[in-house]
Amino acid sequence: MSKTSNQMWGGRFADQPDAIMEAINASIGFDKRLAAQDIAGSRAHAAMLAATGIISDSDAEAIREGLLTVLSEIEGGSFEFSTALEDIHMNVEARLKAVIGEPAGRLHTGRSRNDQVATDFRLWVRDQIDEAEGSLTRLIHALLAQAEAGAEWVMPGFTHLQTAQPVTWGHHMMAYVEMFGRDLSRVRDARKRMNESPLGAAALAGTGFPIDRHMTAQALGFDAPMANSLDAVSARDFALEFLSVASISAMHLSRFAEELVIWSSAQFRFVTLSDRFSTGSSIMPQKKNPDAAELIRAKIGRIFGANVALMMVMKGLPLAYSKDMQEDKEQVFDAADNWLLALAAMEGMVRDMTANVANLEKAASAGFSTATDLADWLVRETGLPFREAHHVTGALVALAEKTGRDLPDLTLDEMQAVHGNITASVYDVLGVHNSVASRRSYGGTAPDRVREQIARWKEAL
Repeated sequence: MSKTSNQMWGGRFADQPDAIMEAINASIGFDKRLAAQDIAGSRAHAAMLAATGIISDSDAEAIREGLLTVLSEIEGGSFEFSTALEDIHMNVEARLKAVIGEPAGRLHTGRSRNDQVATDFRLWVRDQIDEAEGSLTRLIHALLAQAEAGAEWVMPGFTHLQTAQPVTWGHHMMAYVEMFGRDLSRVRDARKRMNESPLGAAALAGTGFPIDRHMTAQALGFDAPMANSLDAVSARDFALEFLSVASISAMHLSRFAEELVIWSSAQFRFVTLSDRFSTGSSIMPQKKNPDAAELIRAKIGRIFGANVALMMVMKGLPLAYSKDMQEDKEQVFDAADNWLLALAAMEGMVRDMTANVANLEKAASAGFSTATDLADWLVRETGLPFREAHHVTGALVALAEKTGRDLPDLTLDEMQAVHGNITASVYDVLGVHNSVASRRSYGGTAPDRVREQIARWKEAL
């Protein structure tokens, strides 16, 4: 290990760590993703140190210019990261010293790597939350477009993956609008909760220098500084909340992906996915595989796993900072990458997919999907208690099934043989279009109710 790293640690250590220690201790291989946030935090800190008279204006200006040079080198790809310098903070500081000399050594006044990394990580997670908010909003718009196009298209609604009652395509799309809308709400809530600055908490107890934490918080877009220095350096619940929000949203993505896999199969043919989000088979020329949906379904496990992994890292740690917390970032980086990728892929599939309207309606008419409408009609028109109407309807379903027909195909005489008060008006409720049109309760599948919800969401967005 180089002497540079030993000097960074100071005079406490006489011997150099060996290669194994360097390998397990270094985080630069992954935390270099925090470079922009690290430099933004350092610029804010330097400006505050000058404003409070802790360092000179000339030193602060040299630091500011030097940090911009370092950032330019990193973004341009010419920066050489060193594992001997452990992490992004030391890599940036060492390069800053090489660029501007002595003033670089004054940058770390009044802070520690503990509050520095906590600040960098919060800034990075906040950026991902902002990306997720945009991605969720775009996905909701894509679903609204599908819902508006198919507000009257009839399809089967399922329970237990068995035909239950007819619904509209628009109603089904709007169910996912509601799910992803709650994800959007959770994202926004999480951002508010985590938008406080750890910077200036120093190692754990604050600092004796007359720093202005409100100034750095404002410069970095935080609402306020965190109120307790121990909490500031040790809290990672902002990352855990991000992973929790991502996990719930990922679960919604996976459920929809599963439906798209089923719906695009030869057995269903409810939707056709575009070639942009499908692949072929190396041996079976007829195949069009919904690979994007399948990969979304699989990637979700990585997000769930990251949530559990970070919980396990944090659950046994006393206050304040422990090196265990270096293991927080890779999990969050991977989860964020895969969540944002899955959101983008789902948006693309939703925008491009085509509903096979005729197949949807044919399937909606099968499986005695209007049986509940028949039972409801018996209650309304004949005064039967619902449980008795349920029994009569079951007998009519059994008759239709035995003779290979659906309920609308039964004759009036056959129906009256089961219950004498059935009249010809029963056929008005047995068609699938009549069925969905009748479901006018708030939140129901009737086309006008679906359009009301679409309008509400368009206004909300």
